[in-house]
Amino acid sequence: MNLTKEQFQFMVEDITAELIEYLVEHENYDLKTAVDTVYGSDLFAALSNPDTGLYSQSTGYVRDYLMRELKTGKLA
Repeated sequence: MNLTKEQFQFMVEDITAELIEYLVEHENYDLKTAVDTVYGSDLFAALSNPDTGLYSQSTGYVRDYLMRELKTGKLA
């Protein structure tokens, strides 16, 4: 998928916002903790790397990776 830098950034930001919202609404995180958790995760590093292709996956798919990381301490 050929995206501009701006398009890629928009996709990453959109998924990131949805992940934060999920943690707040479904996992009872406060907003600051949810933001810190997502941005500090290995998942976010992978999501921010266009070579992984995660930015093009559904939010649910990416969320499953985040939840696995939060439960096991490992991304995969």
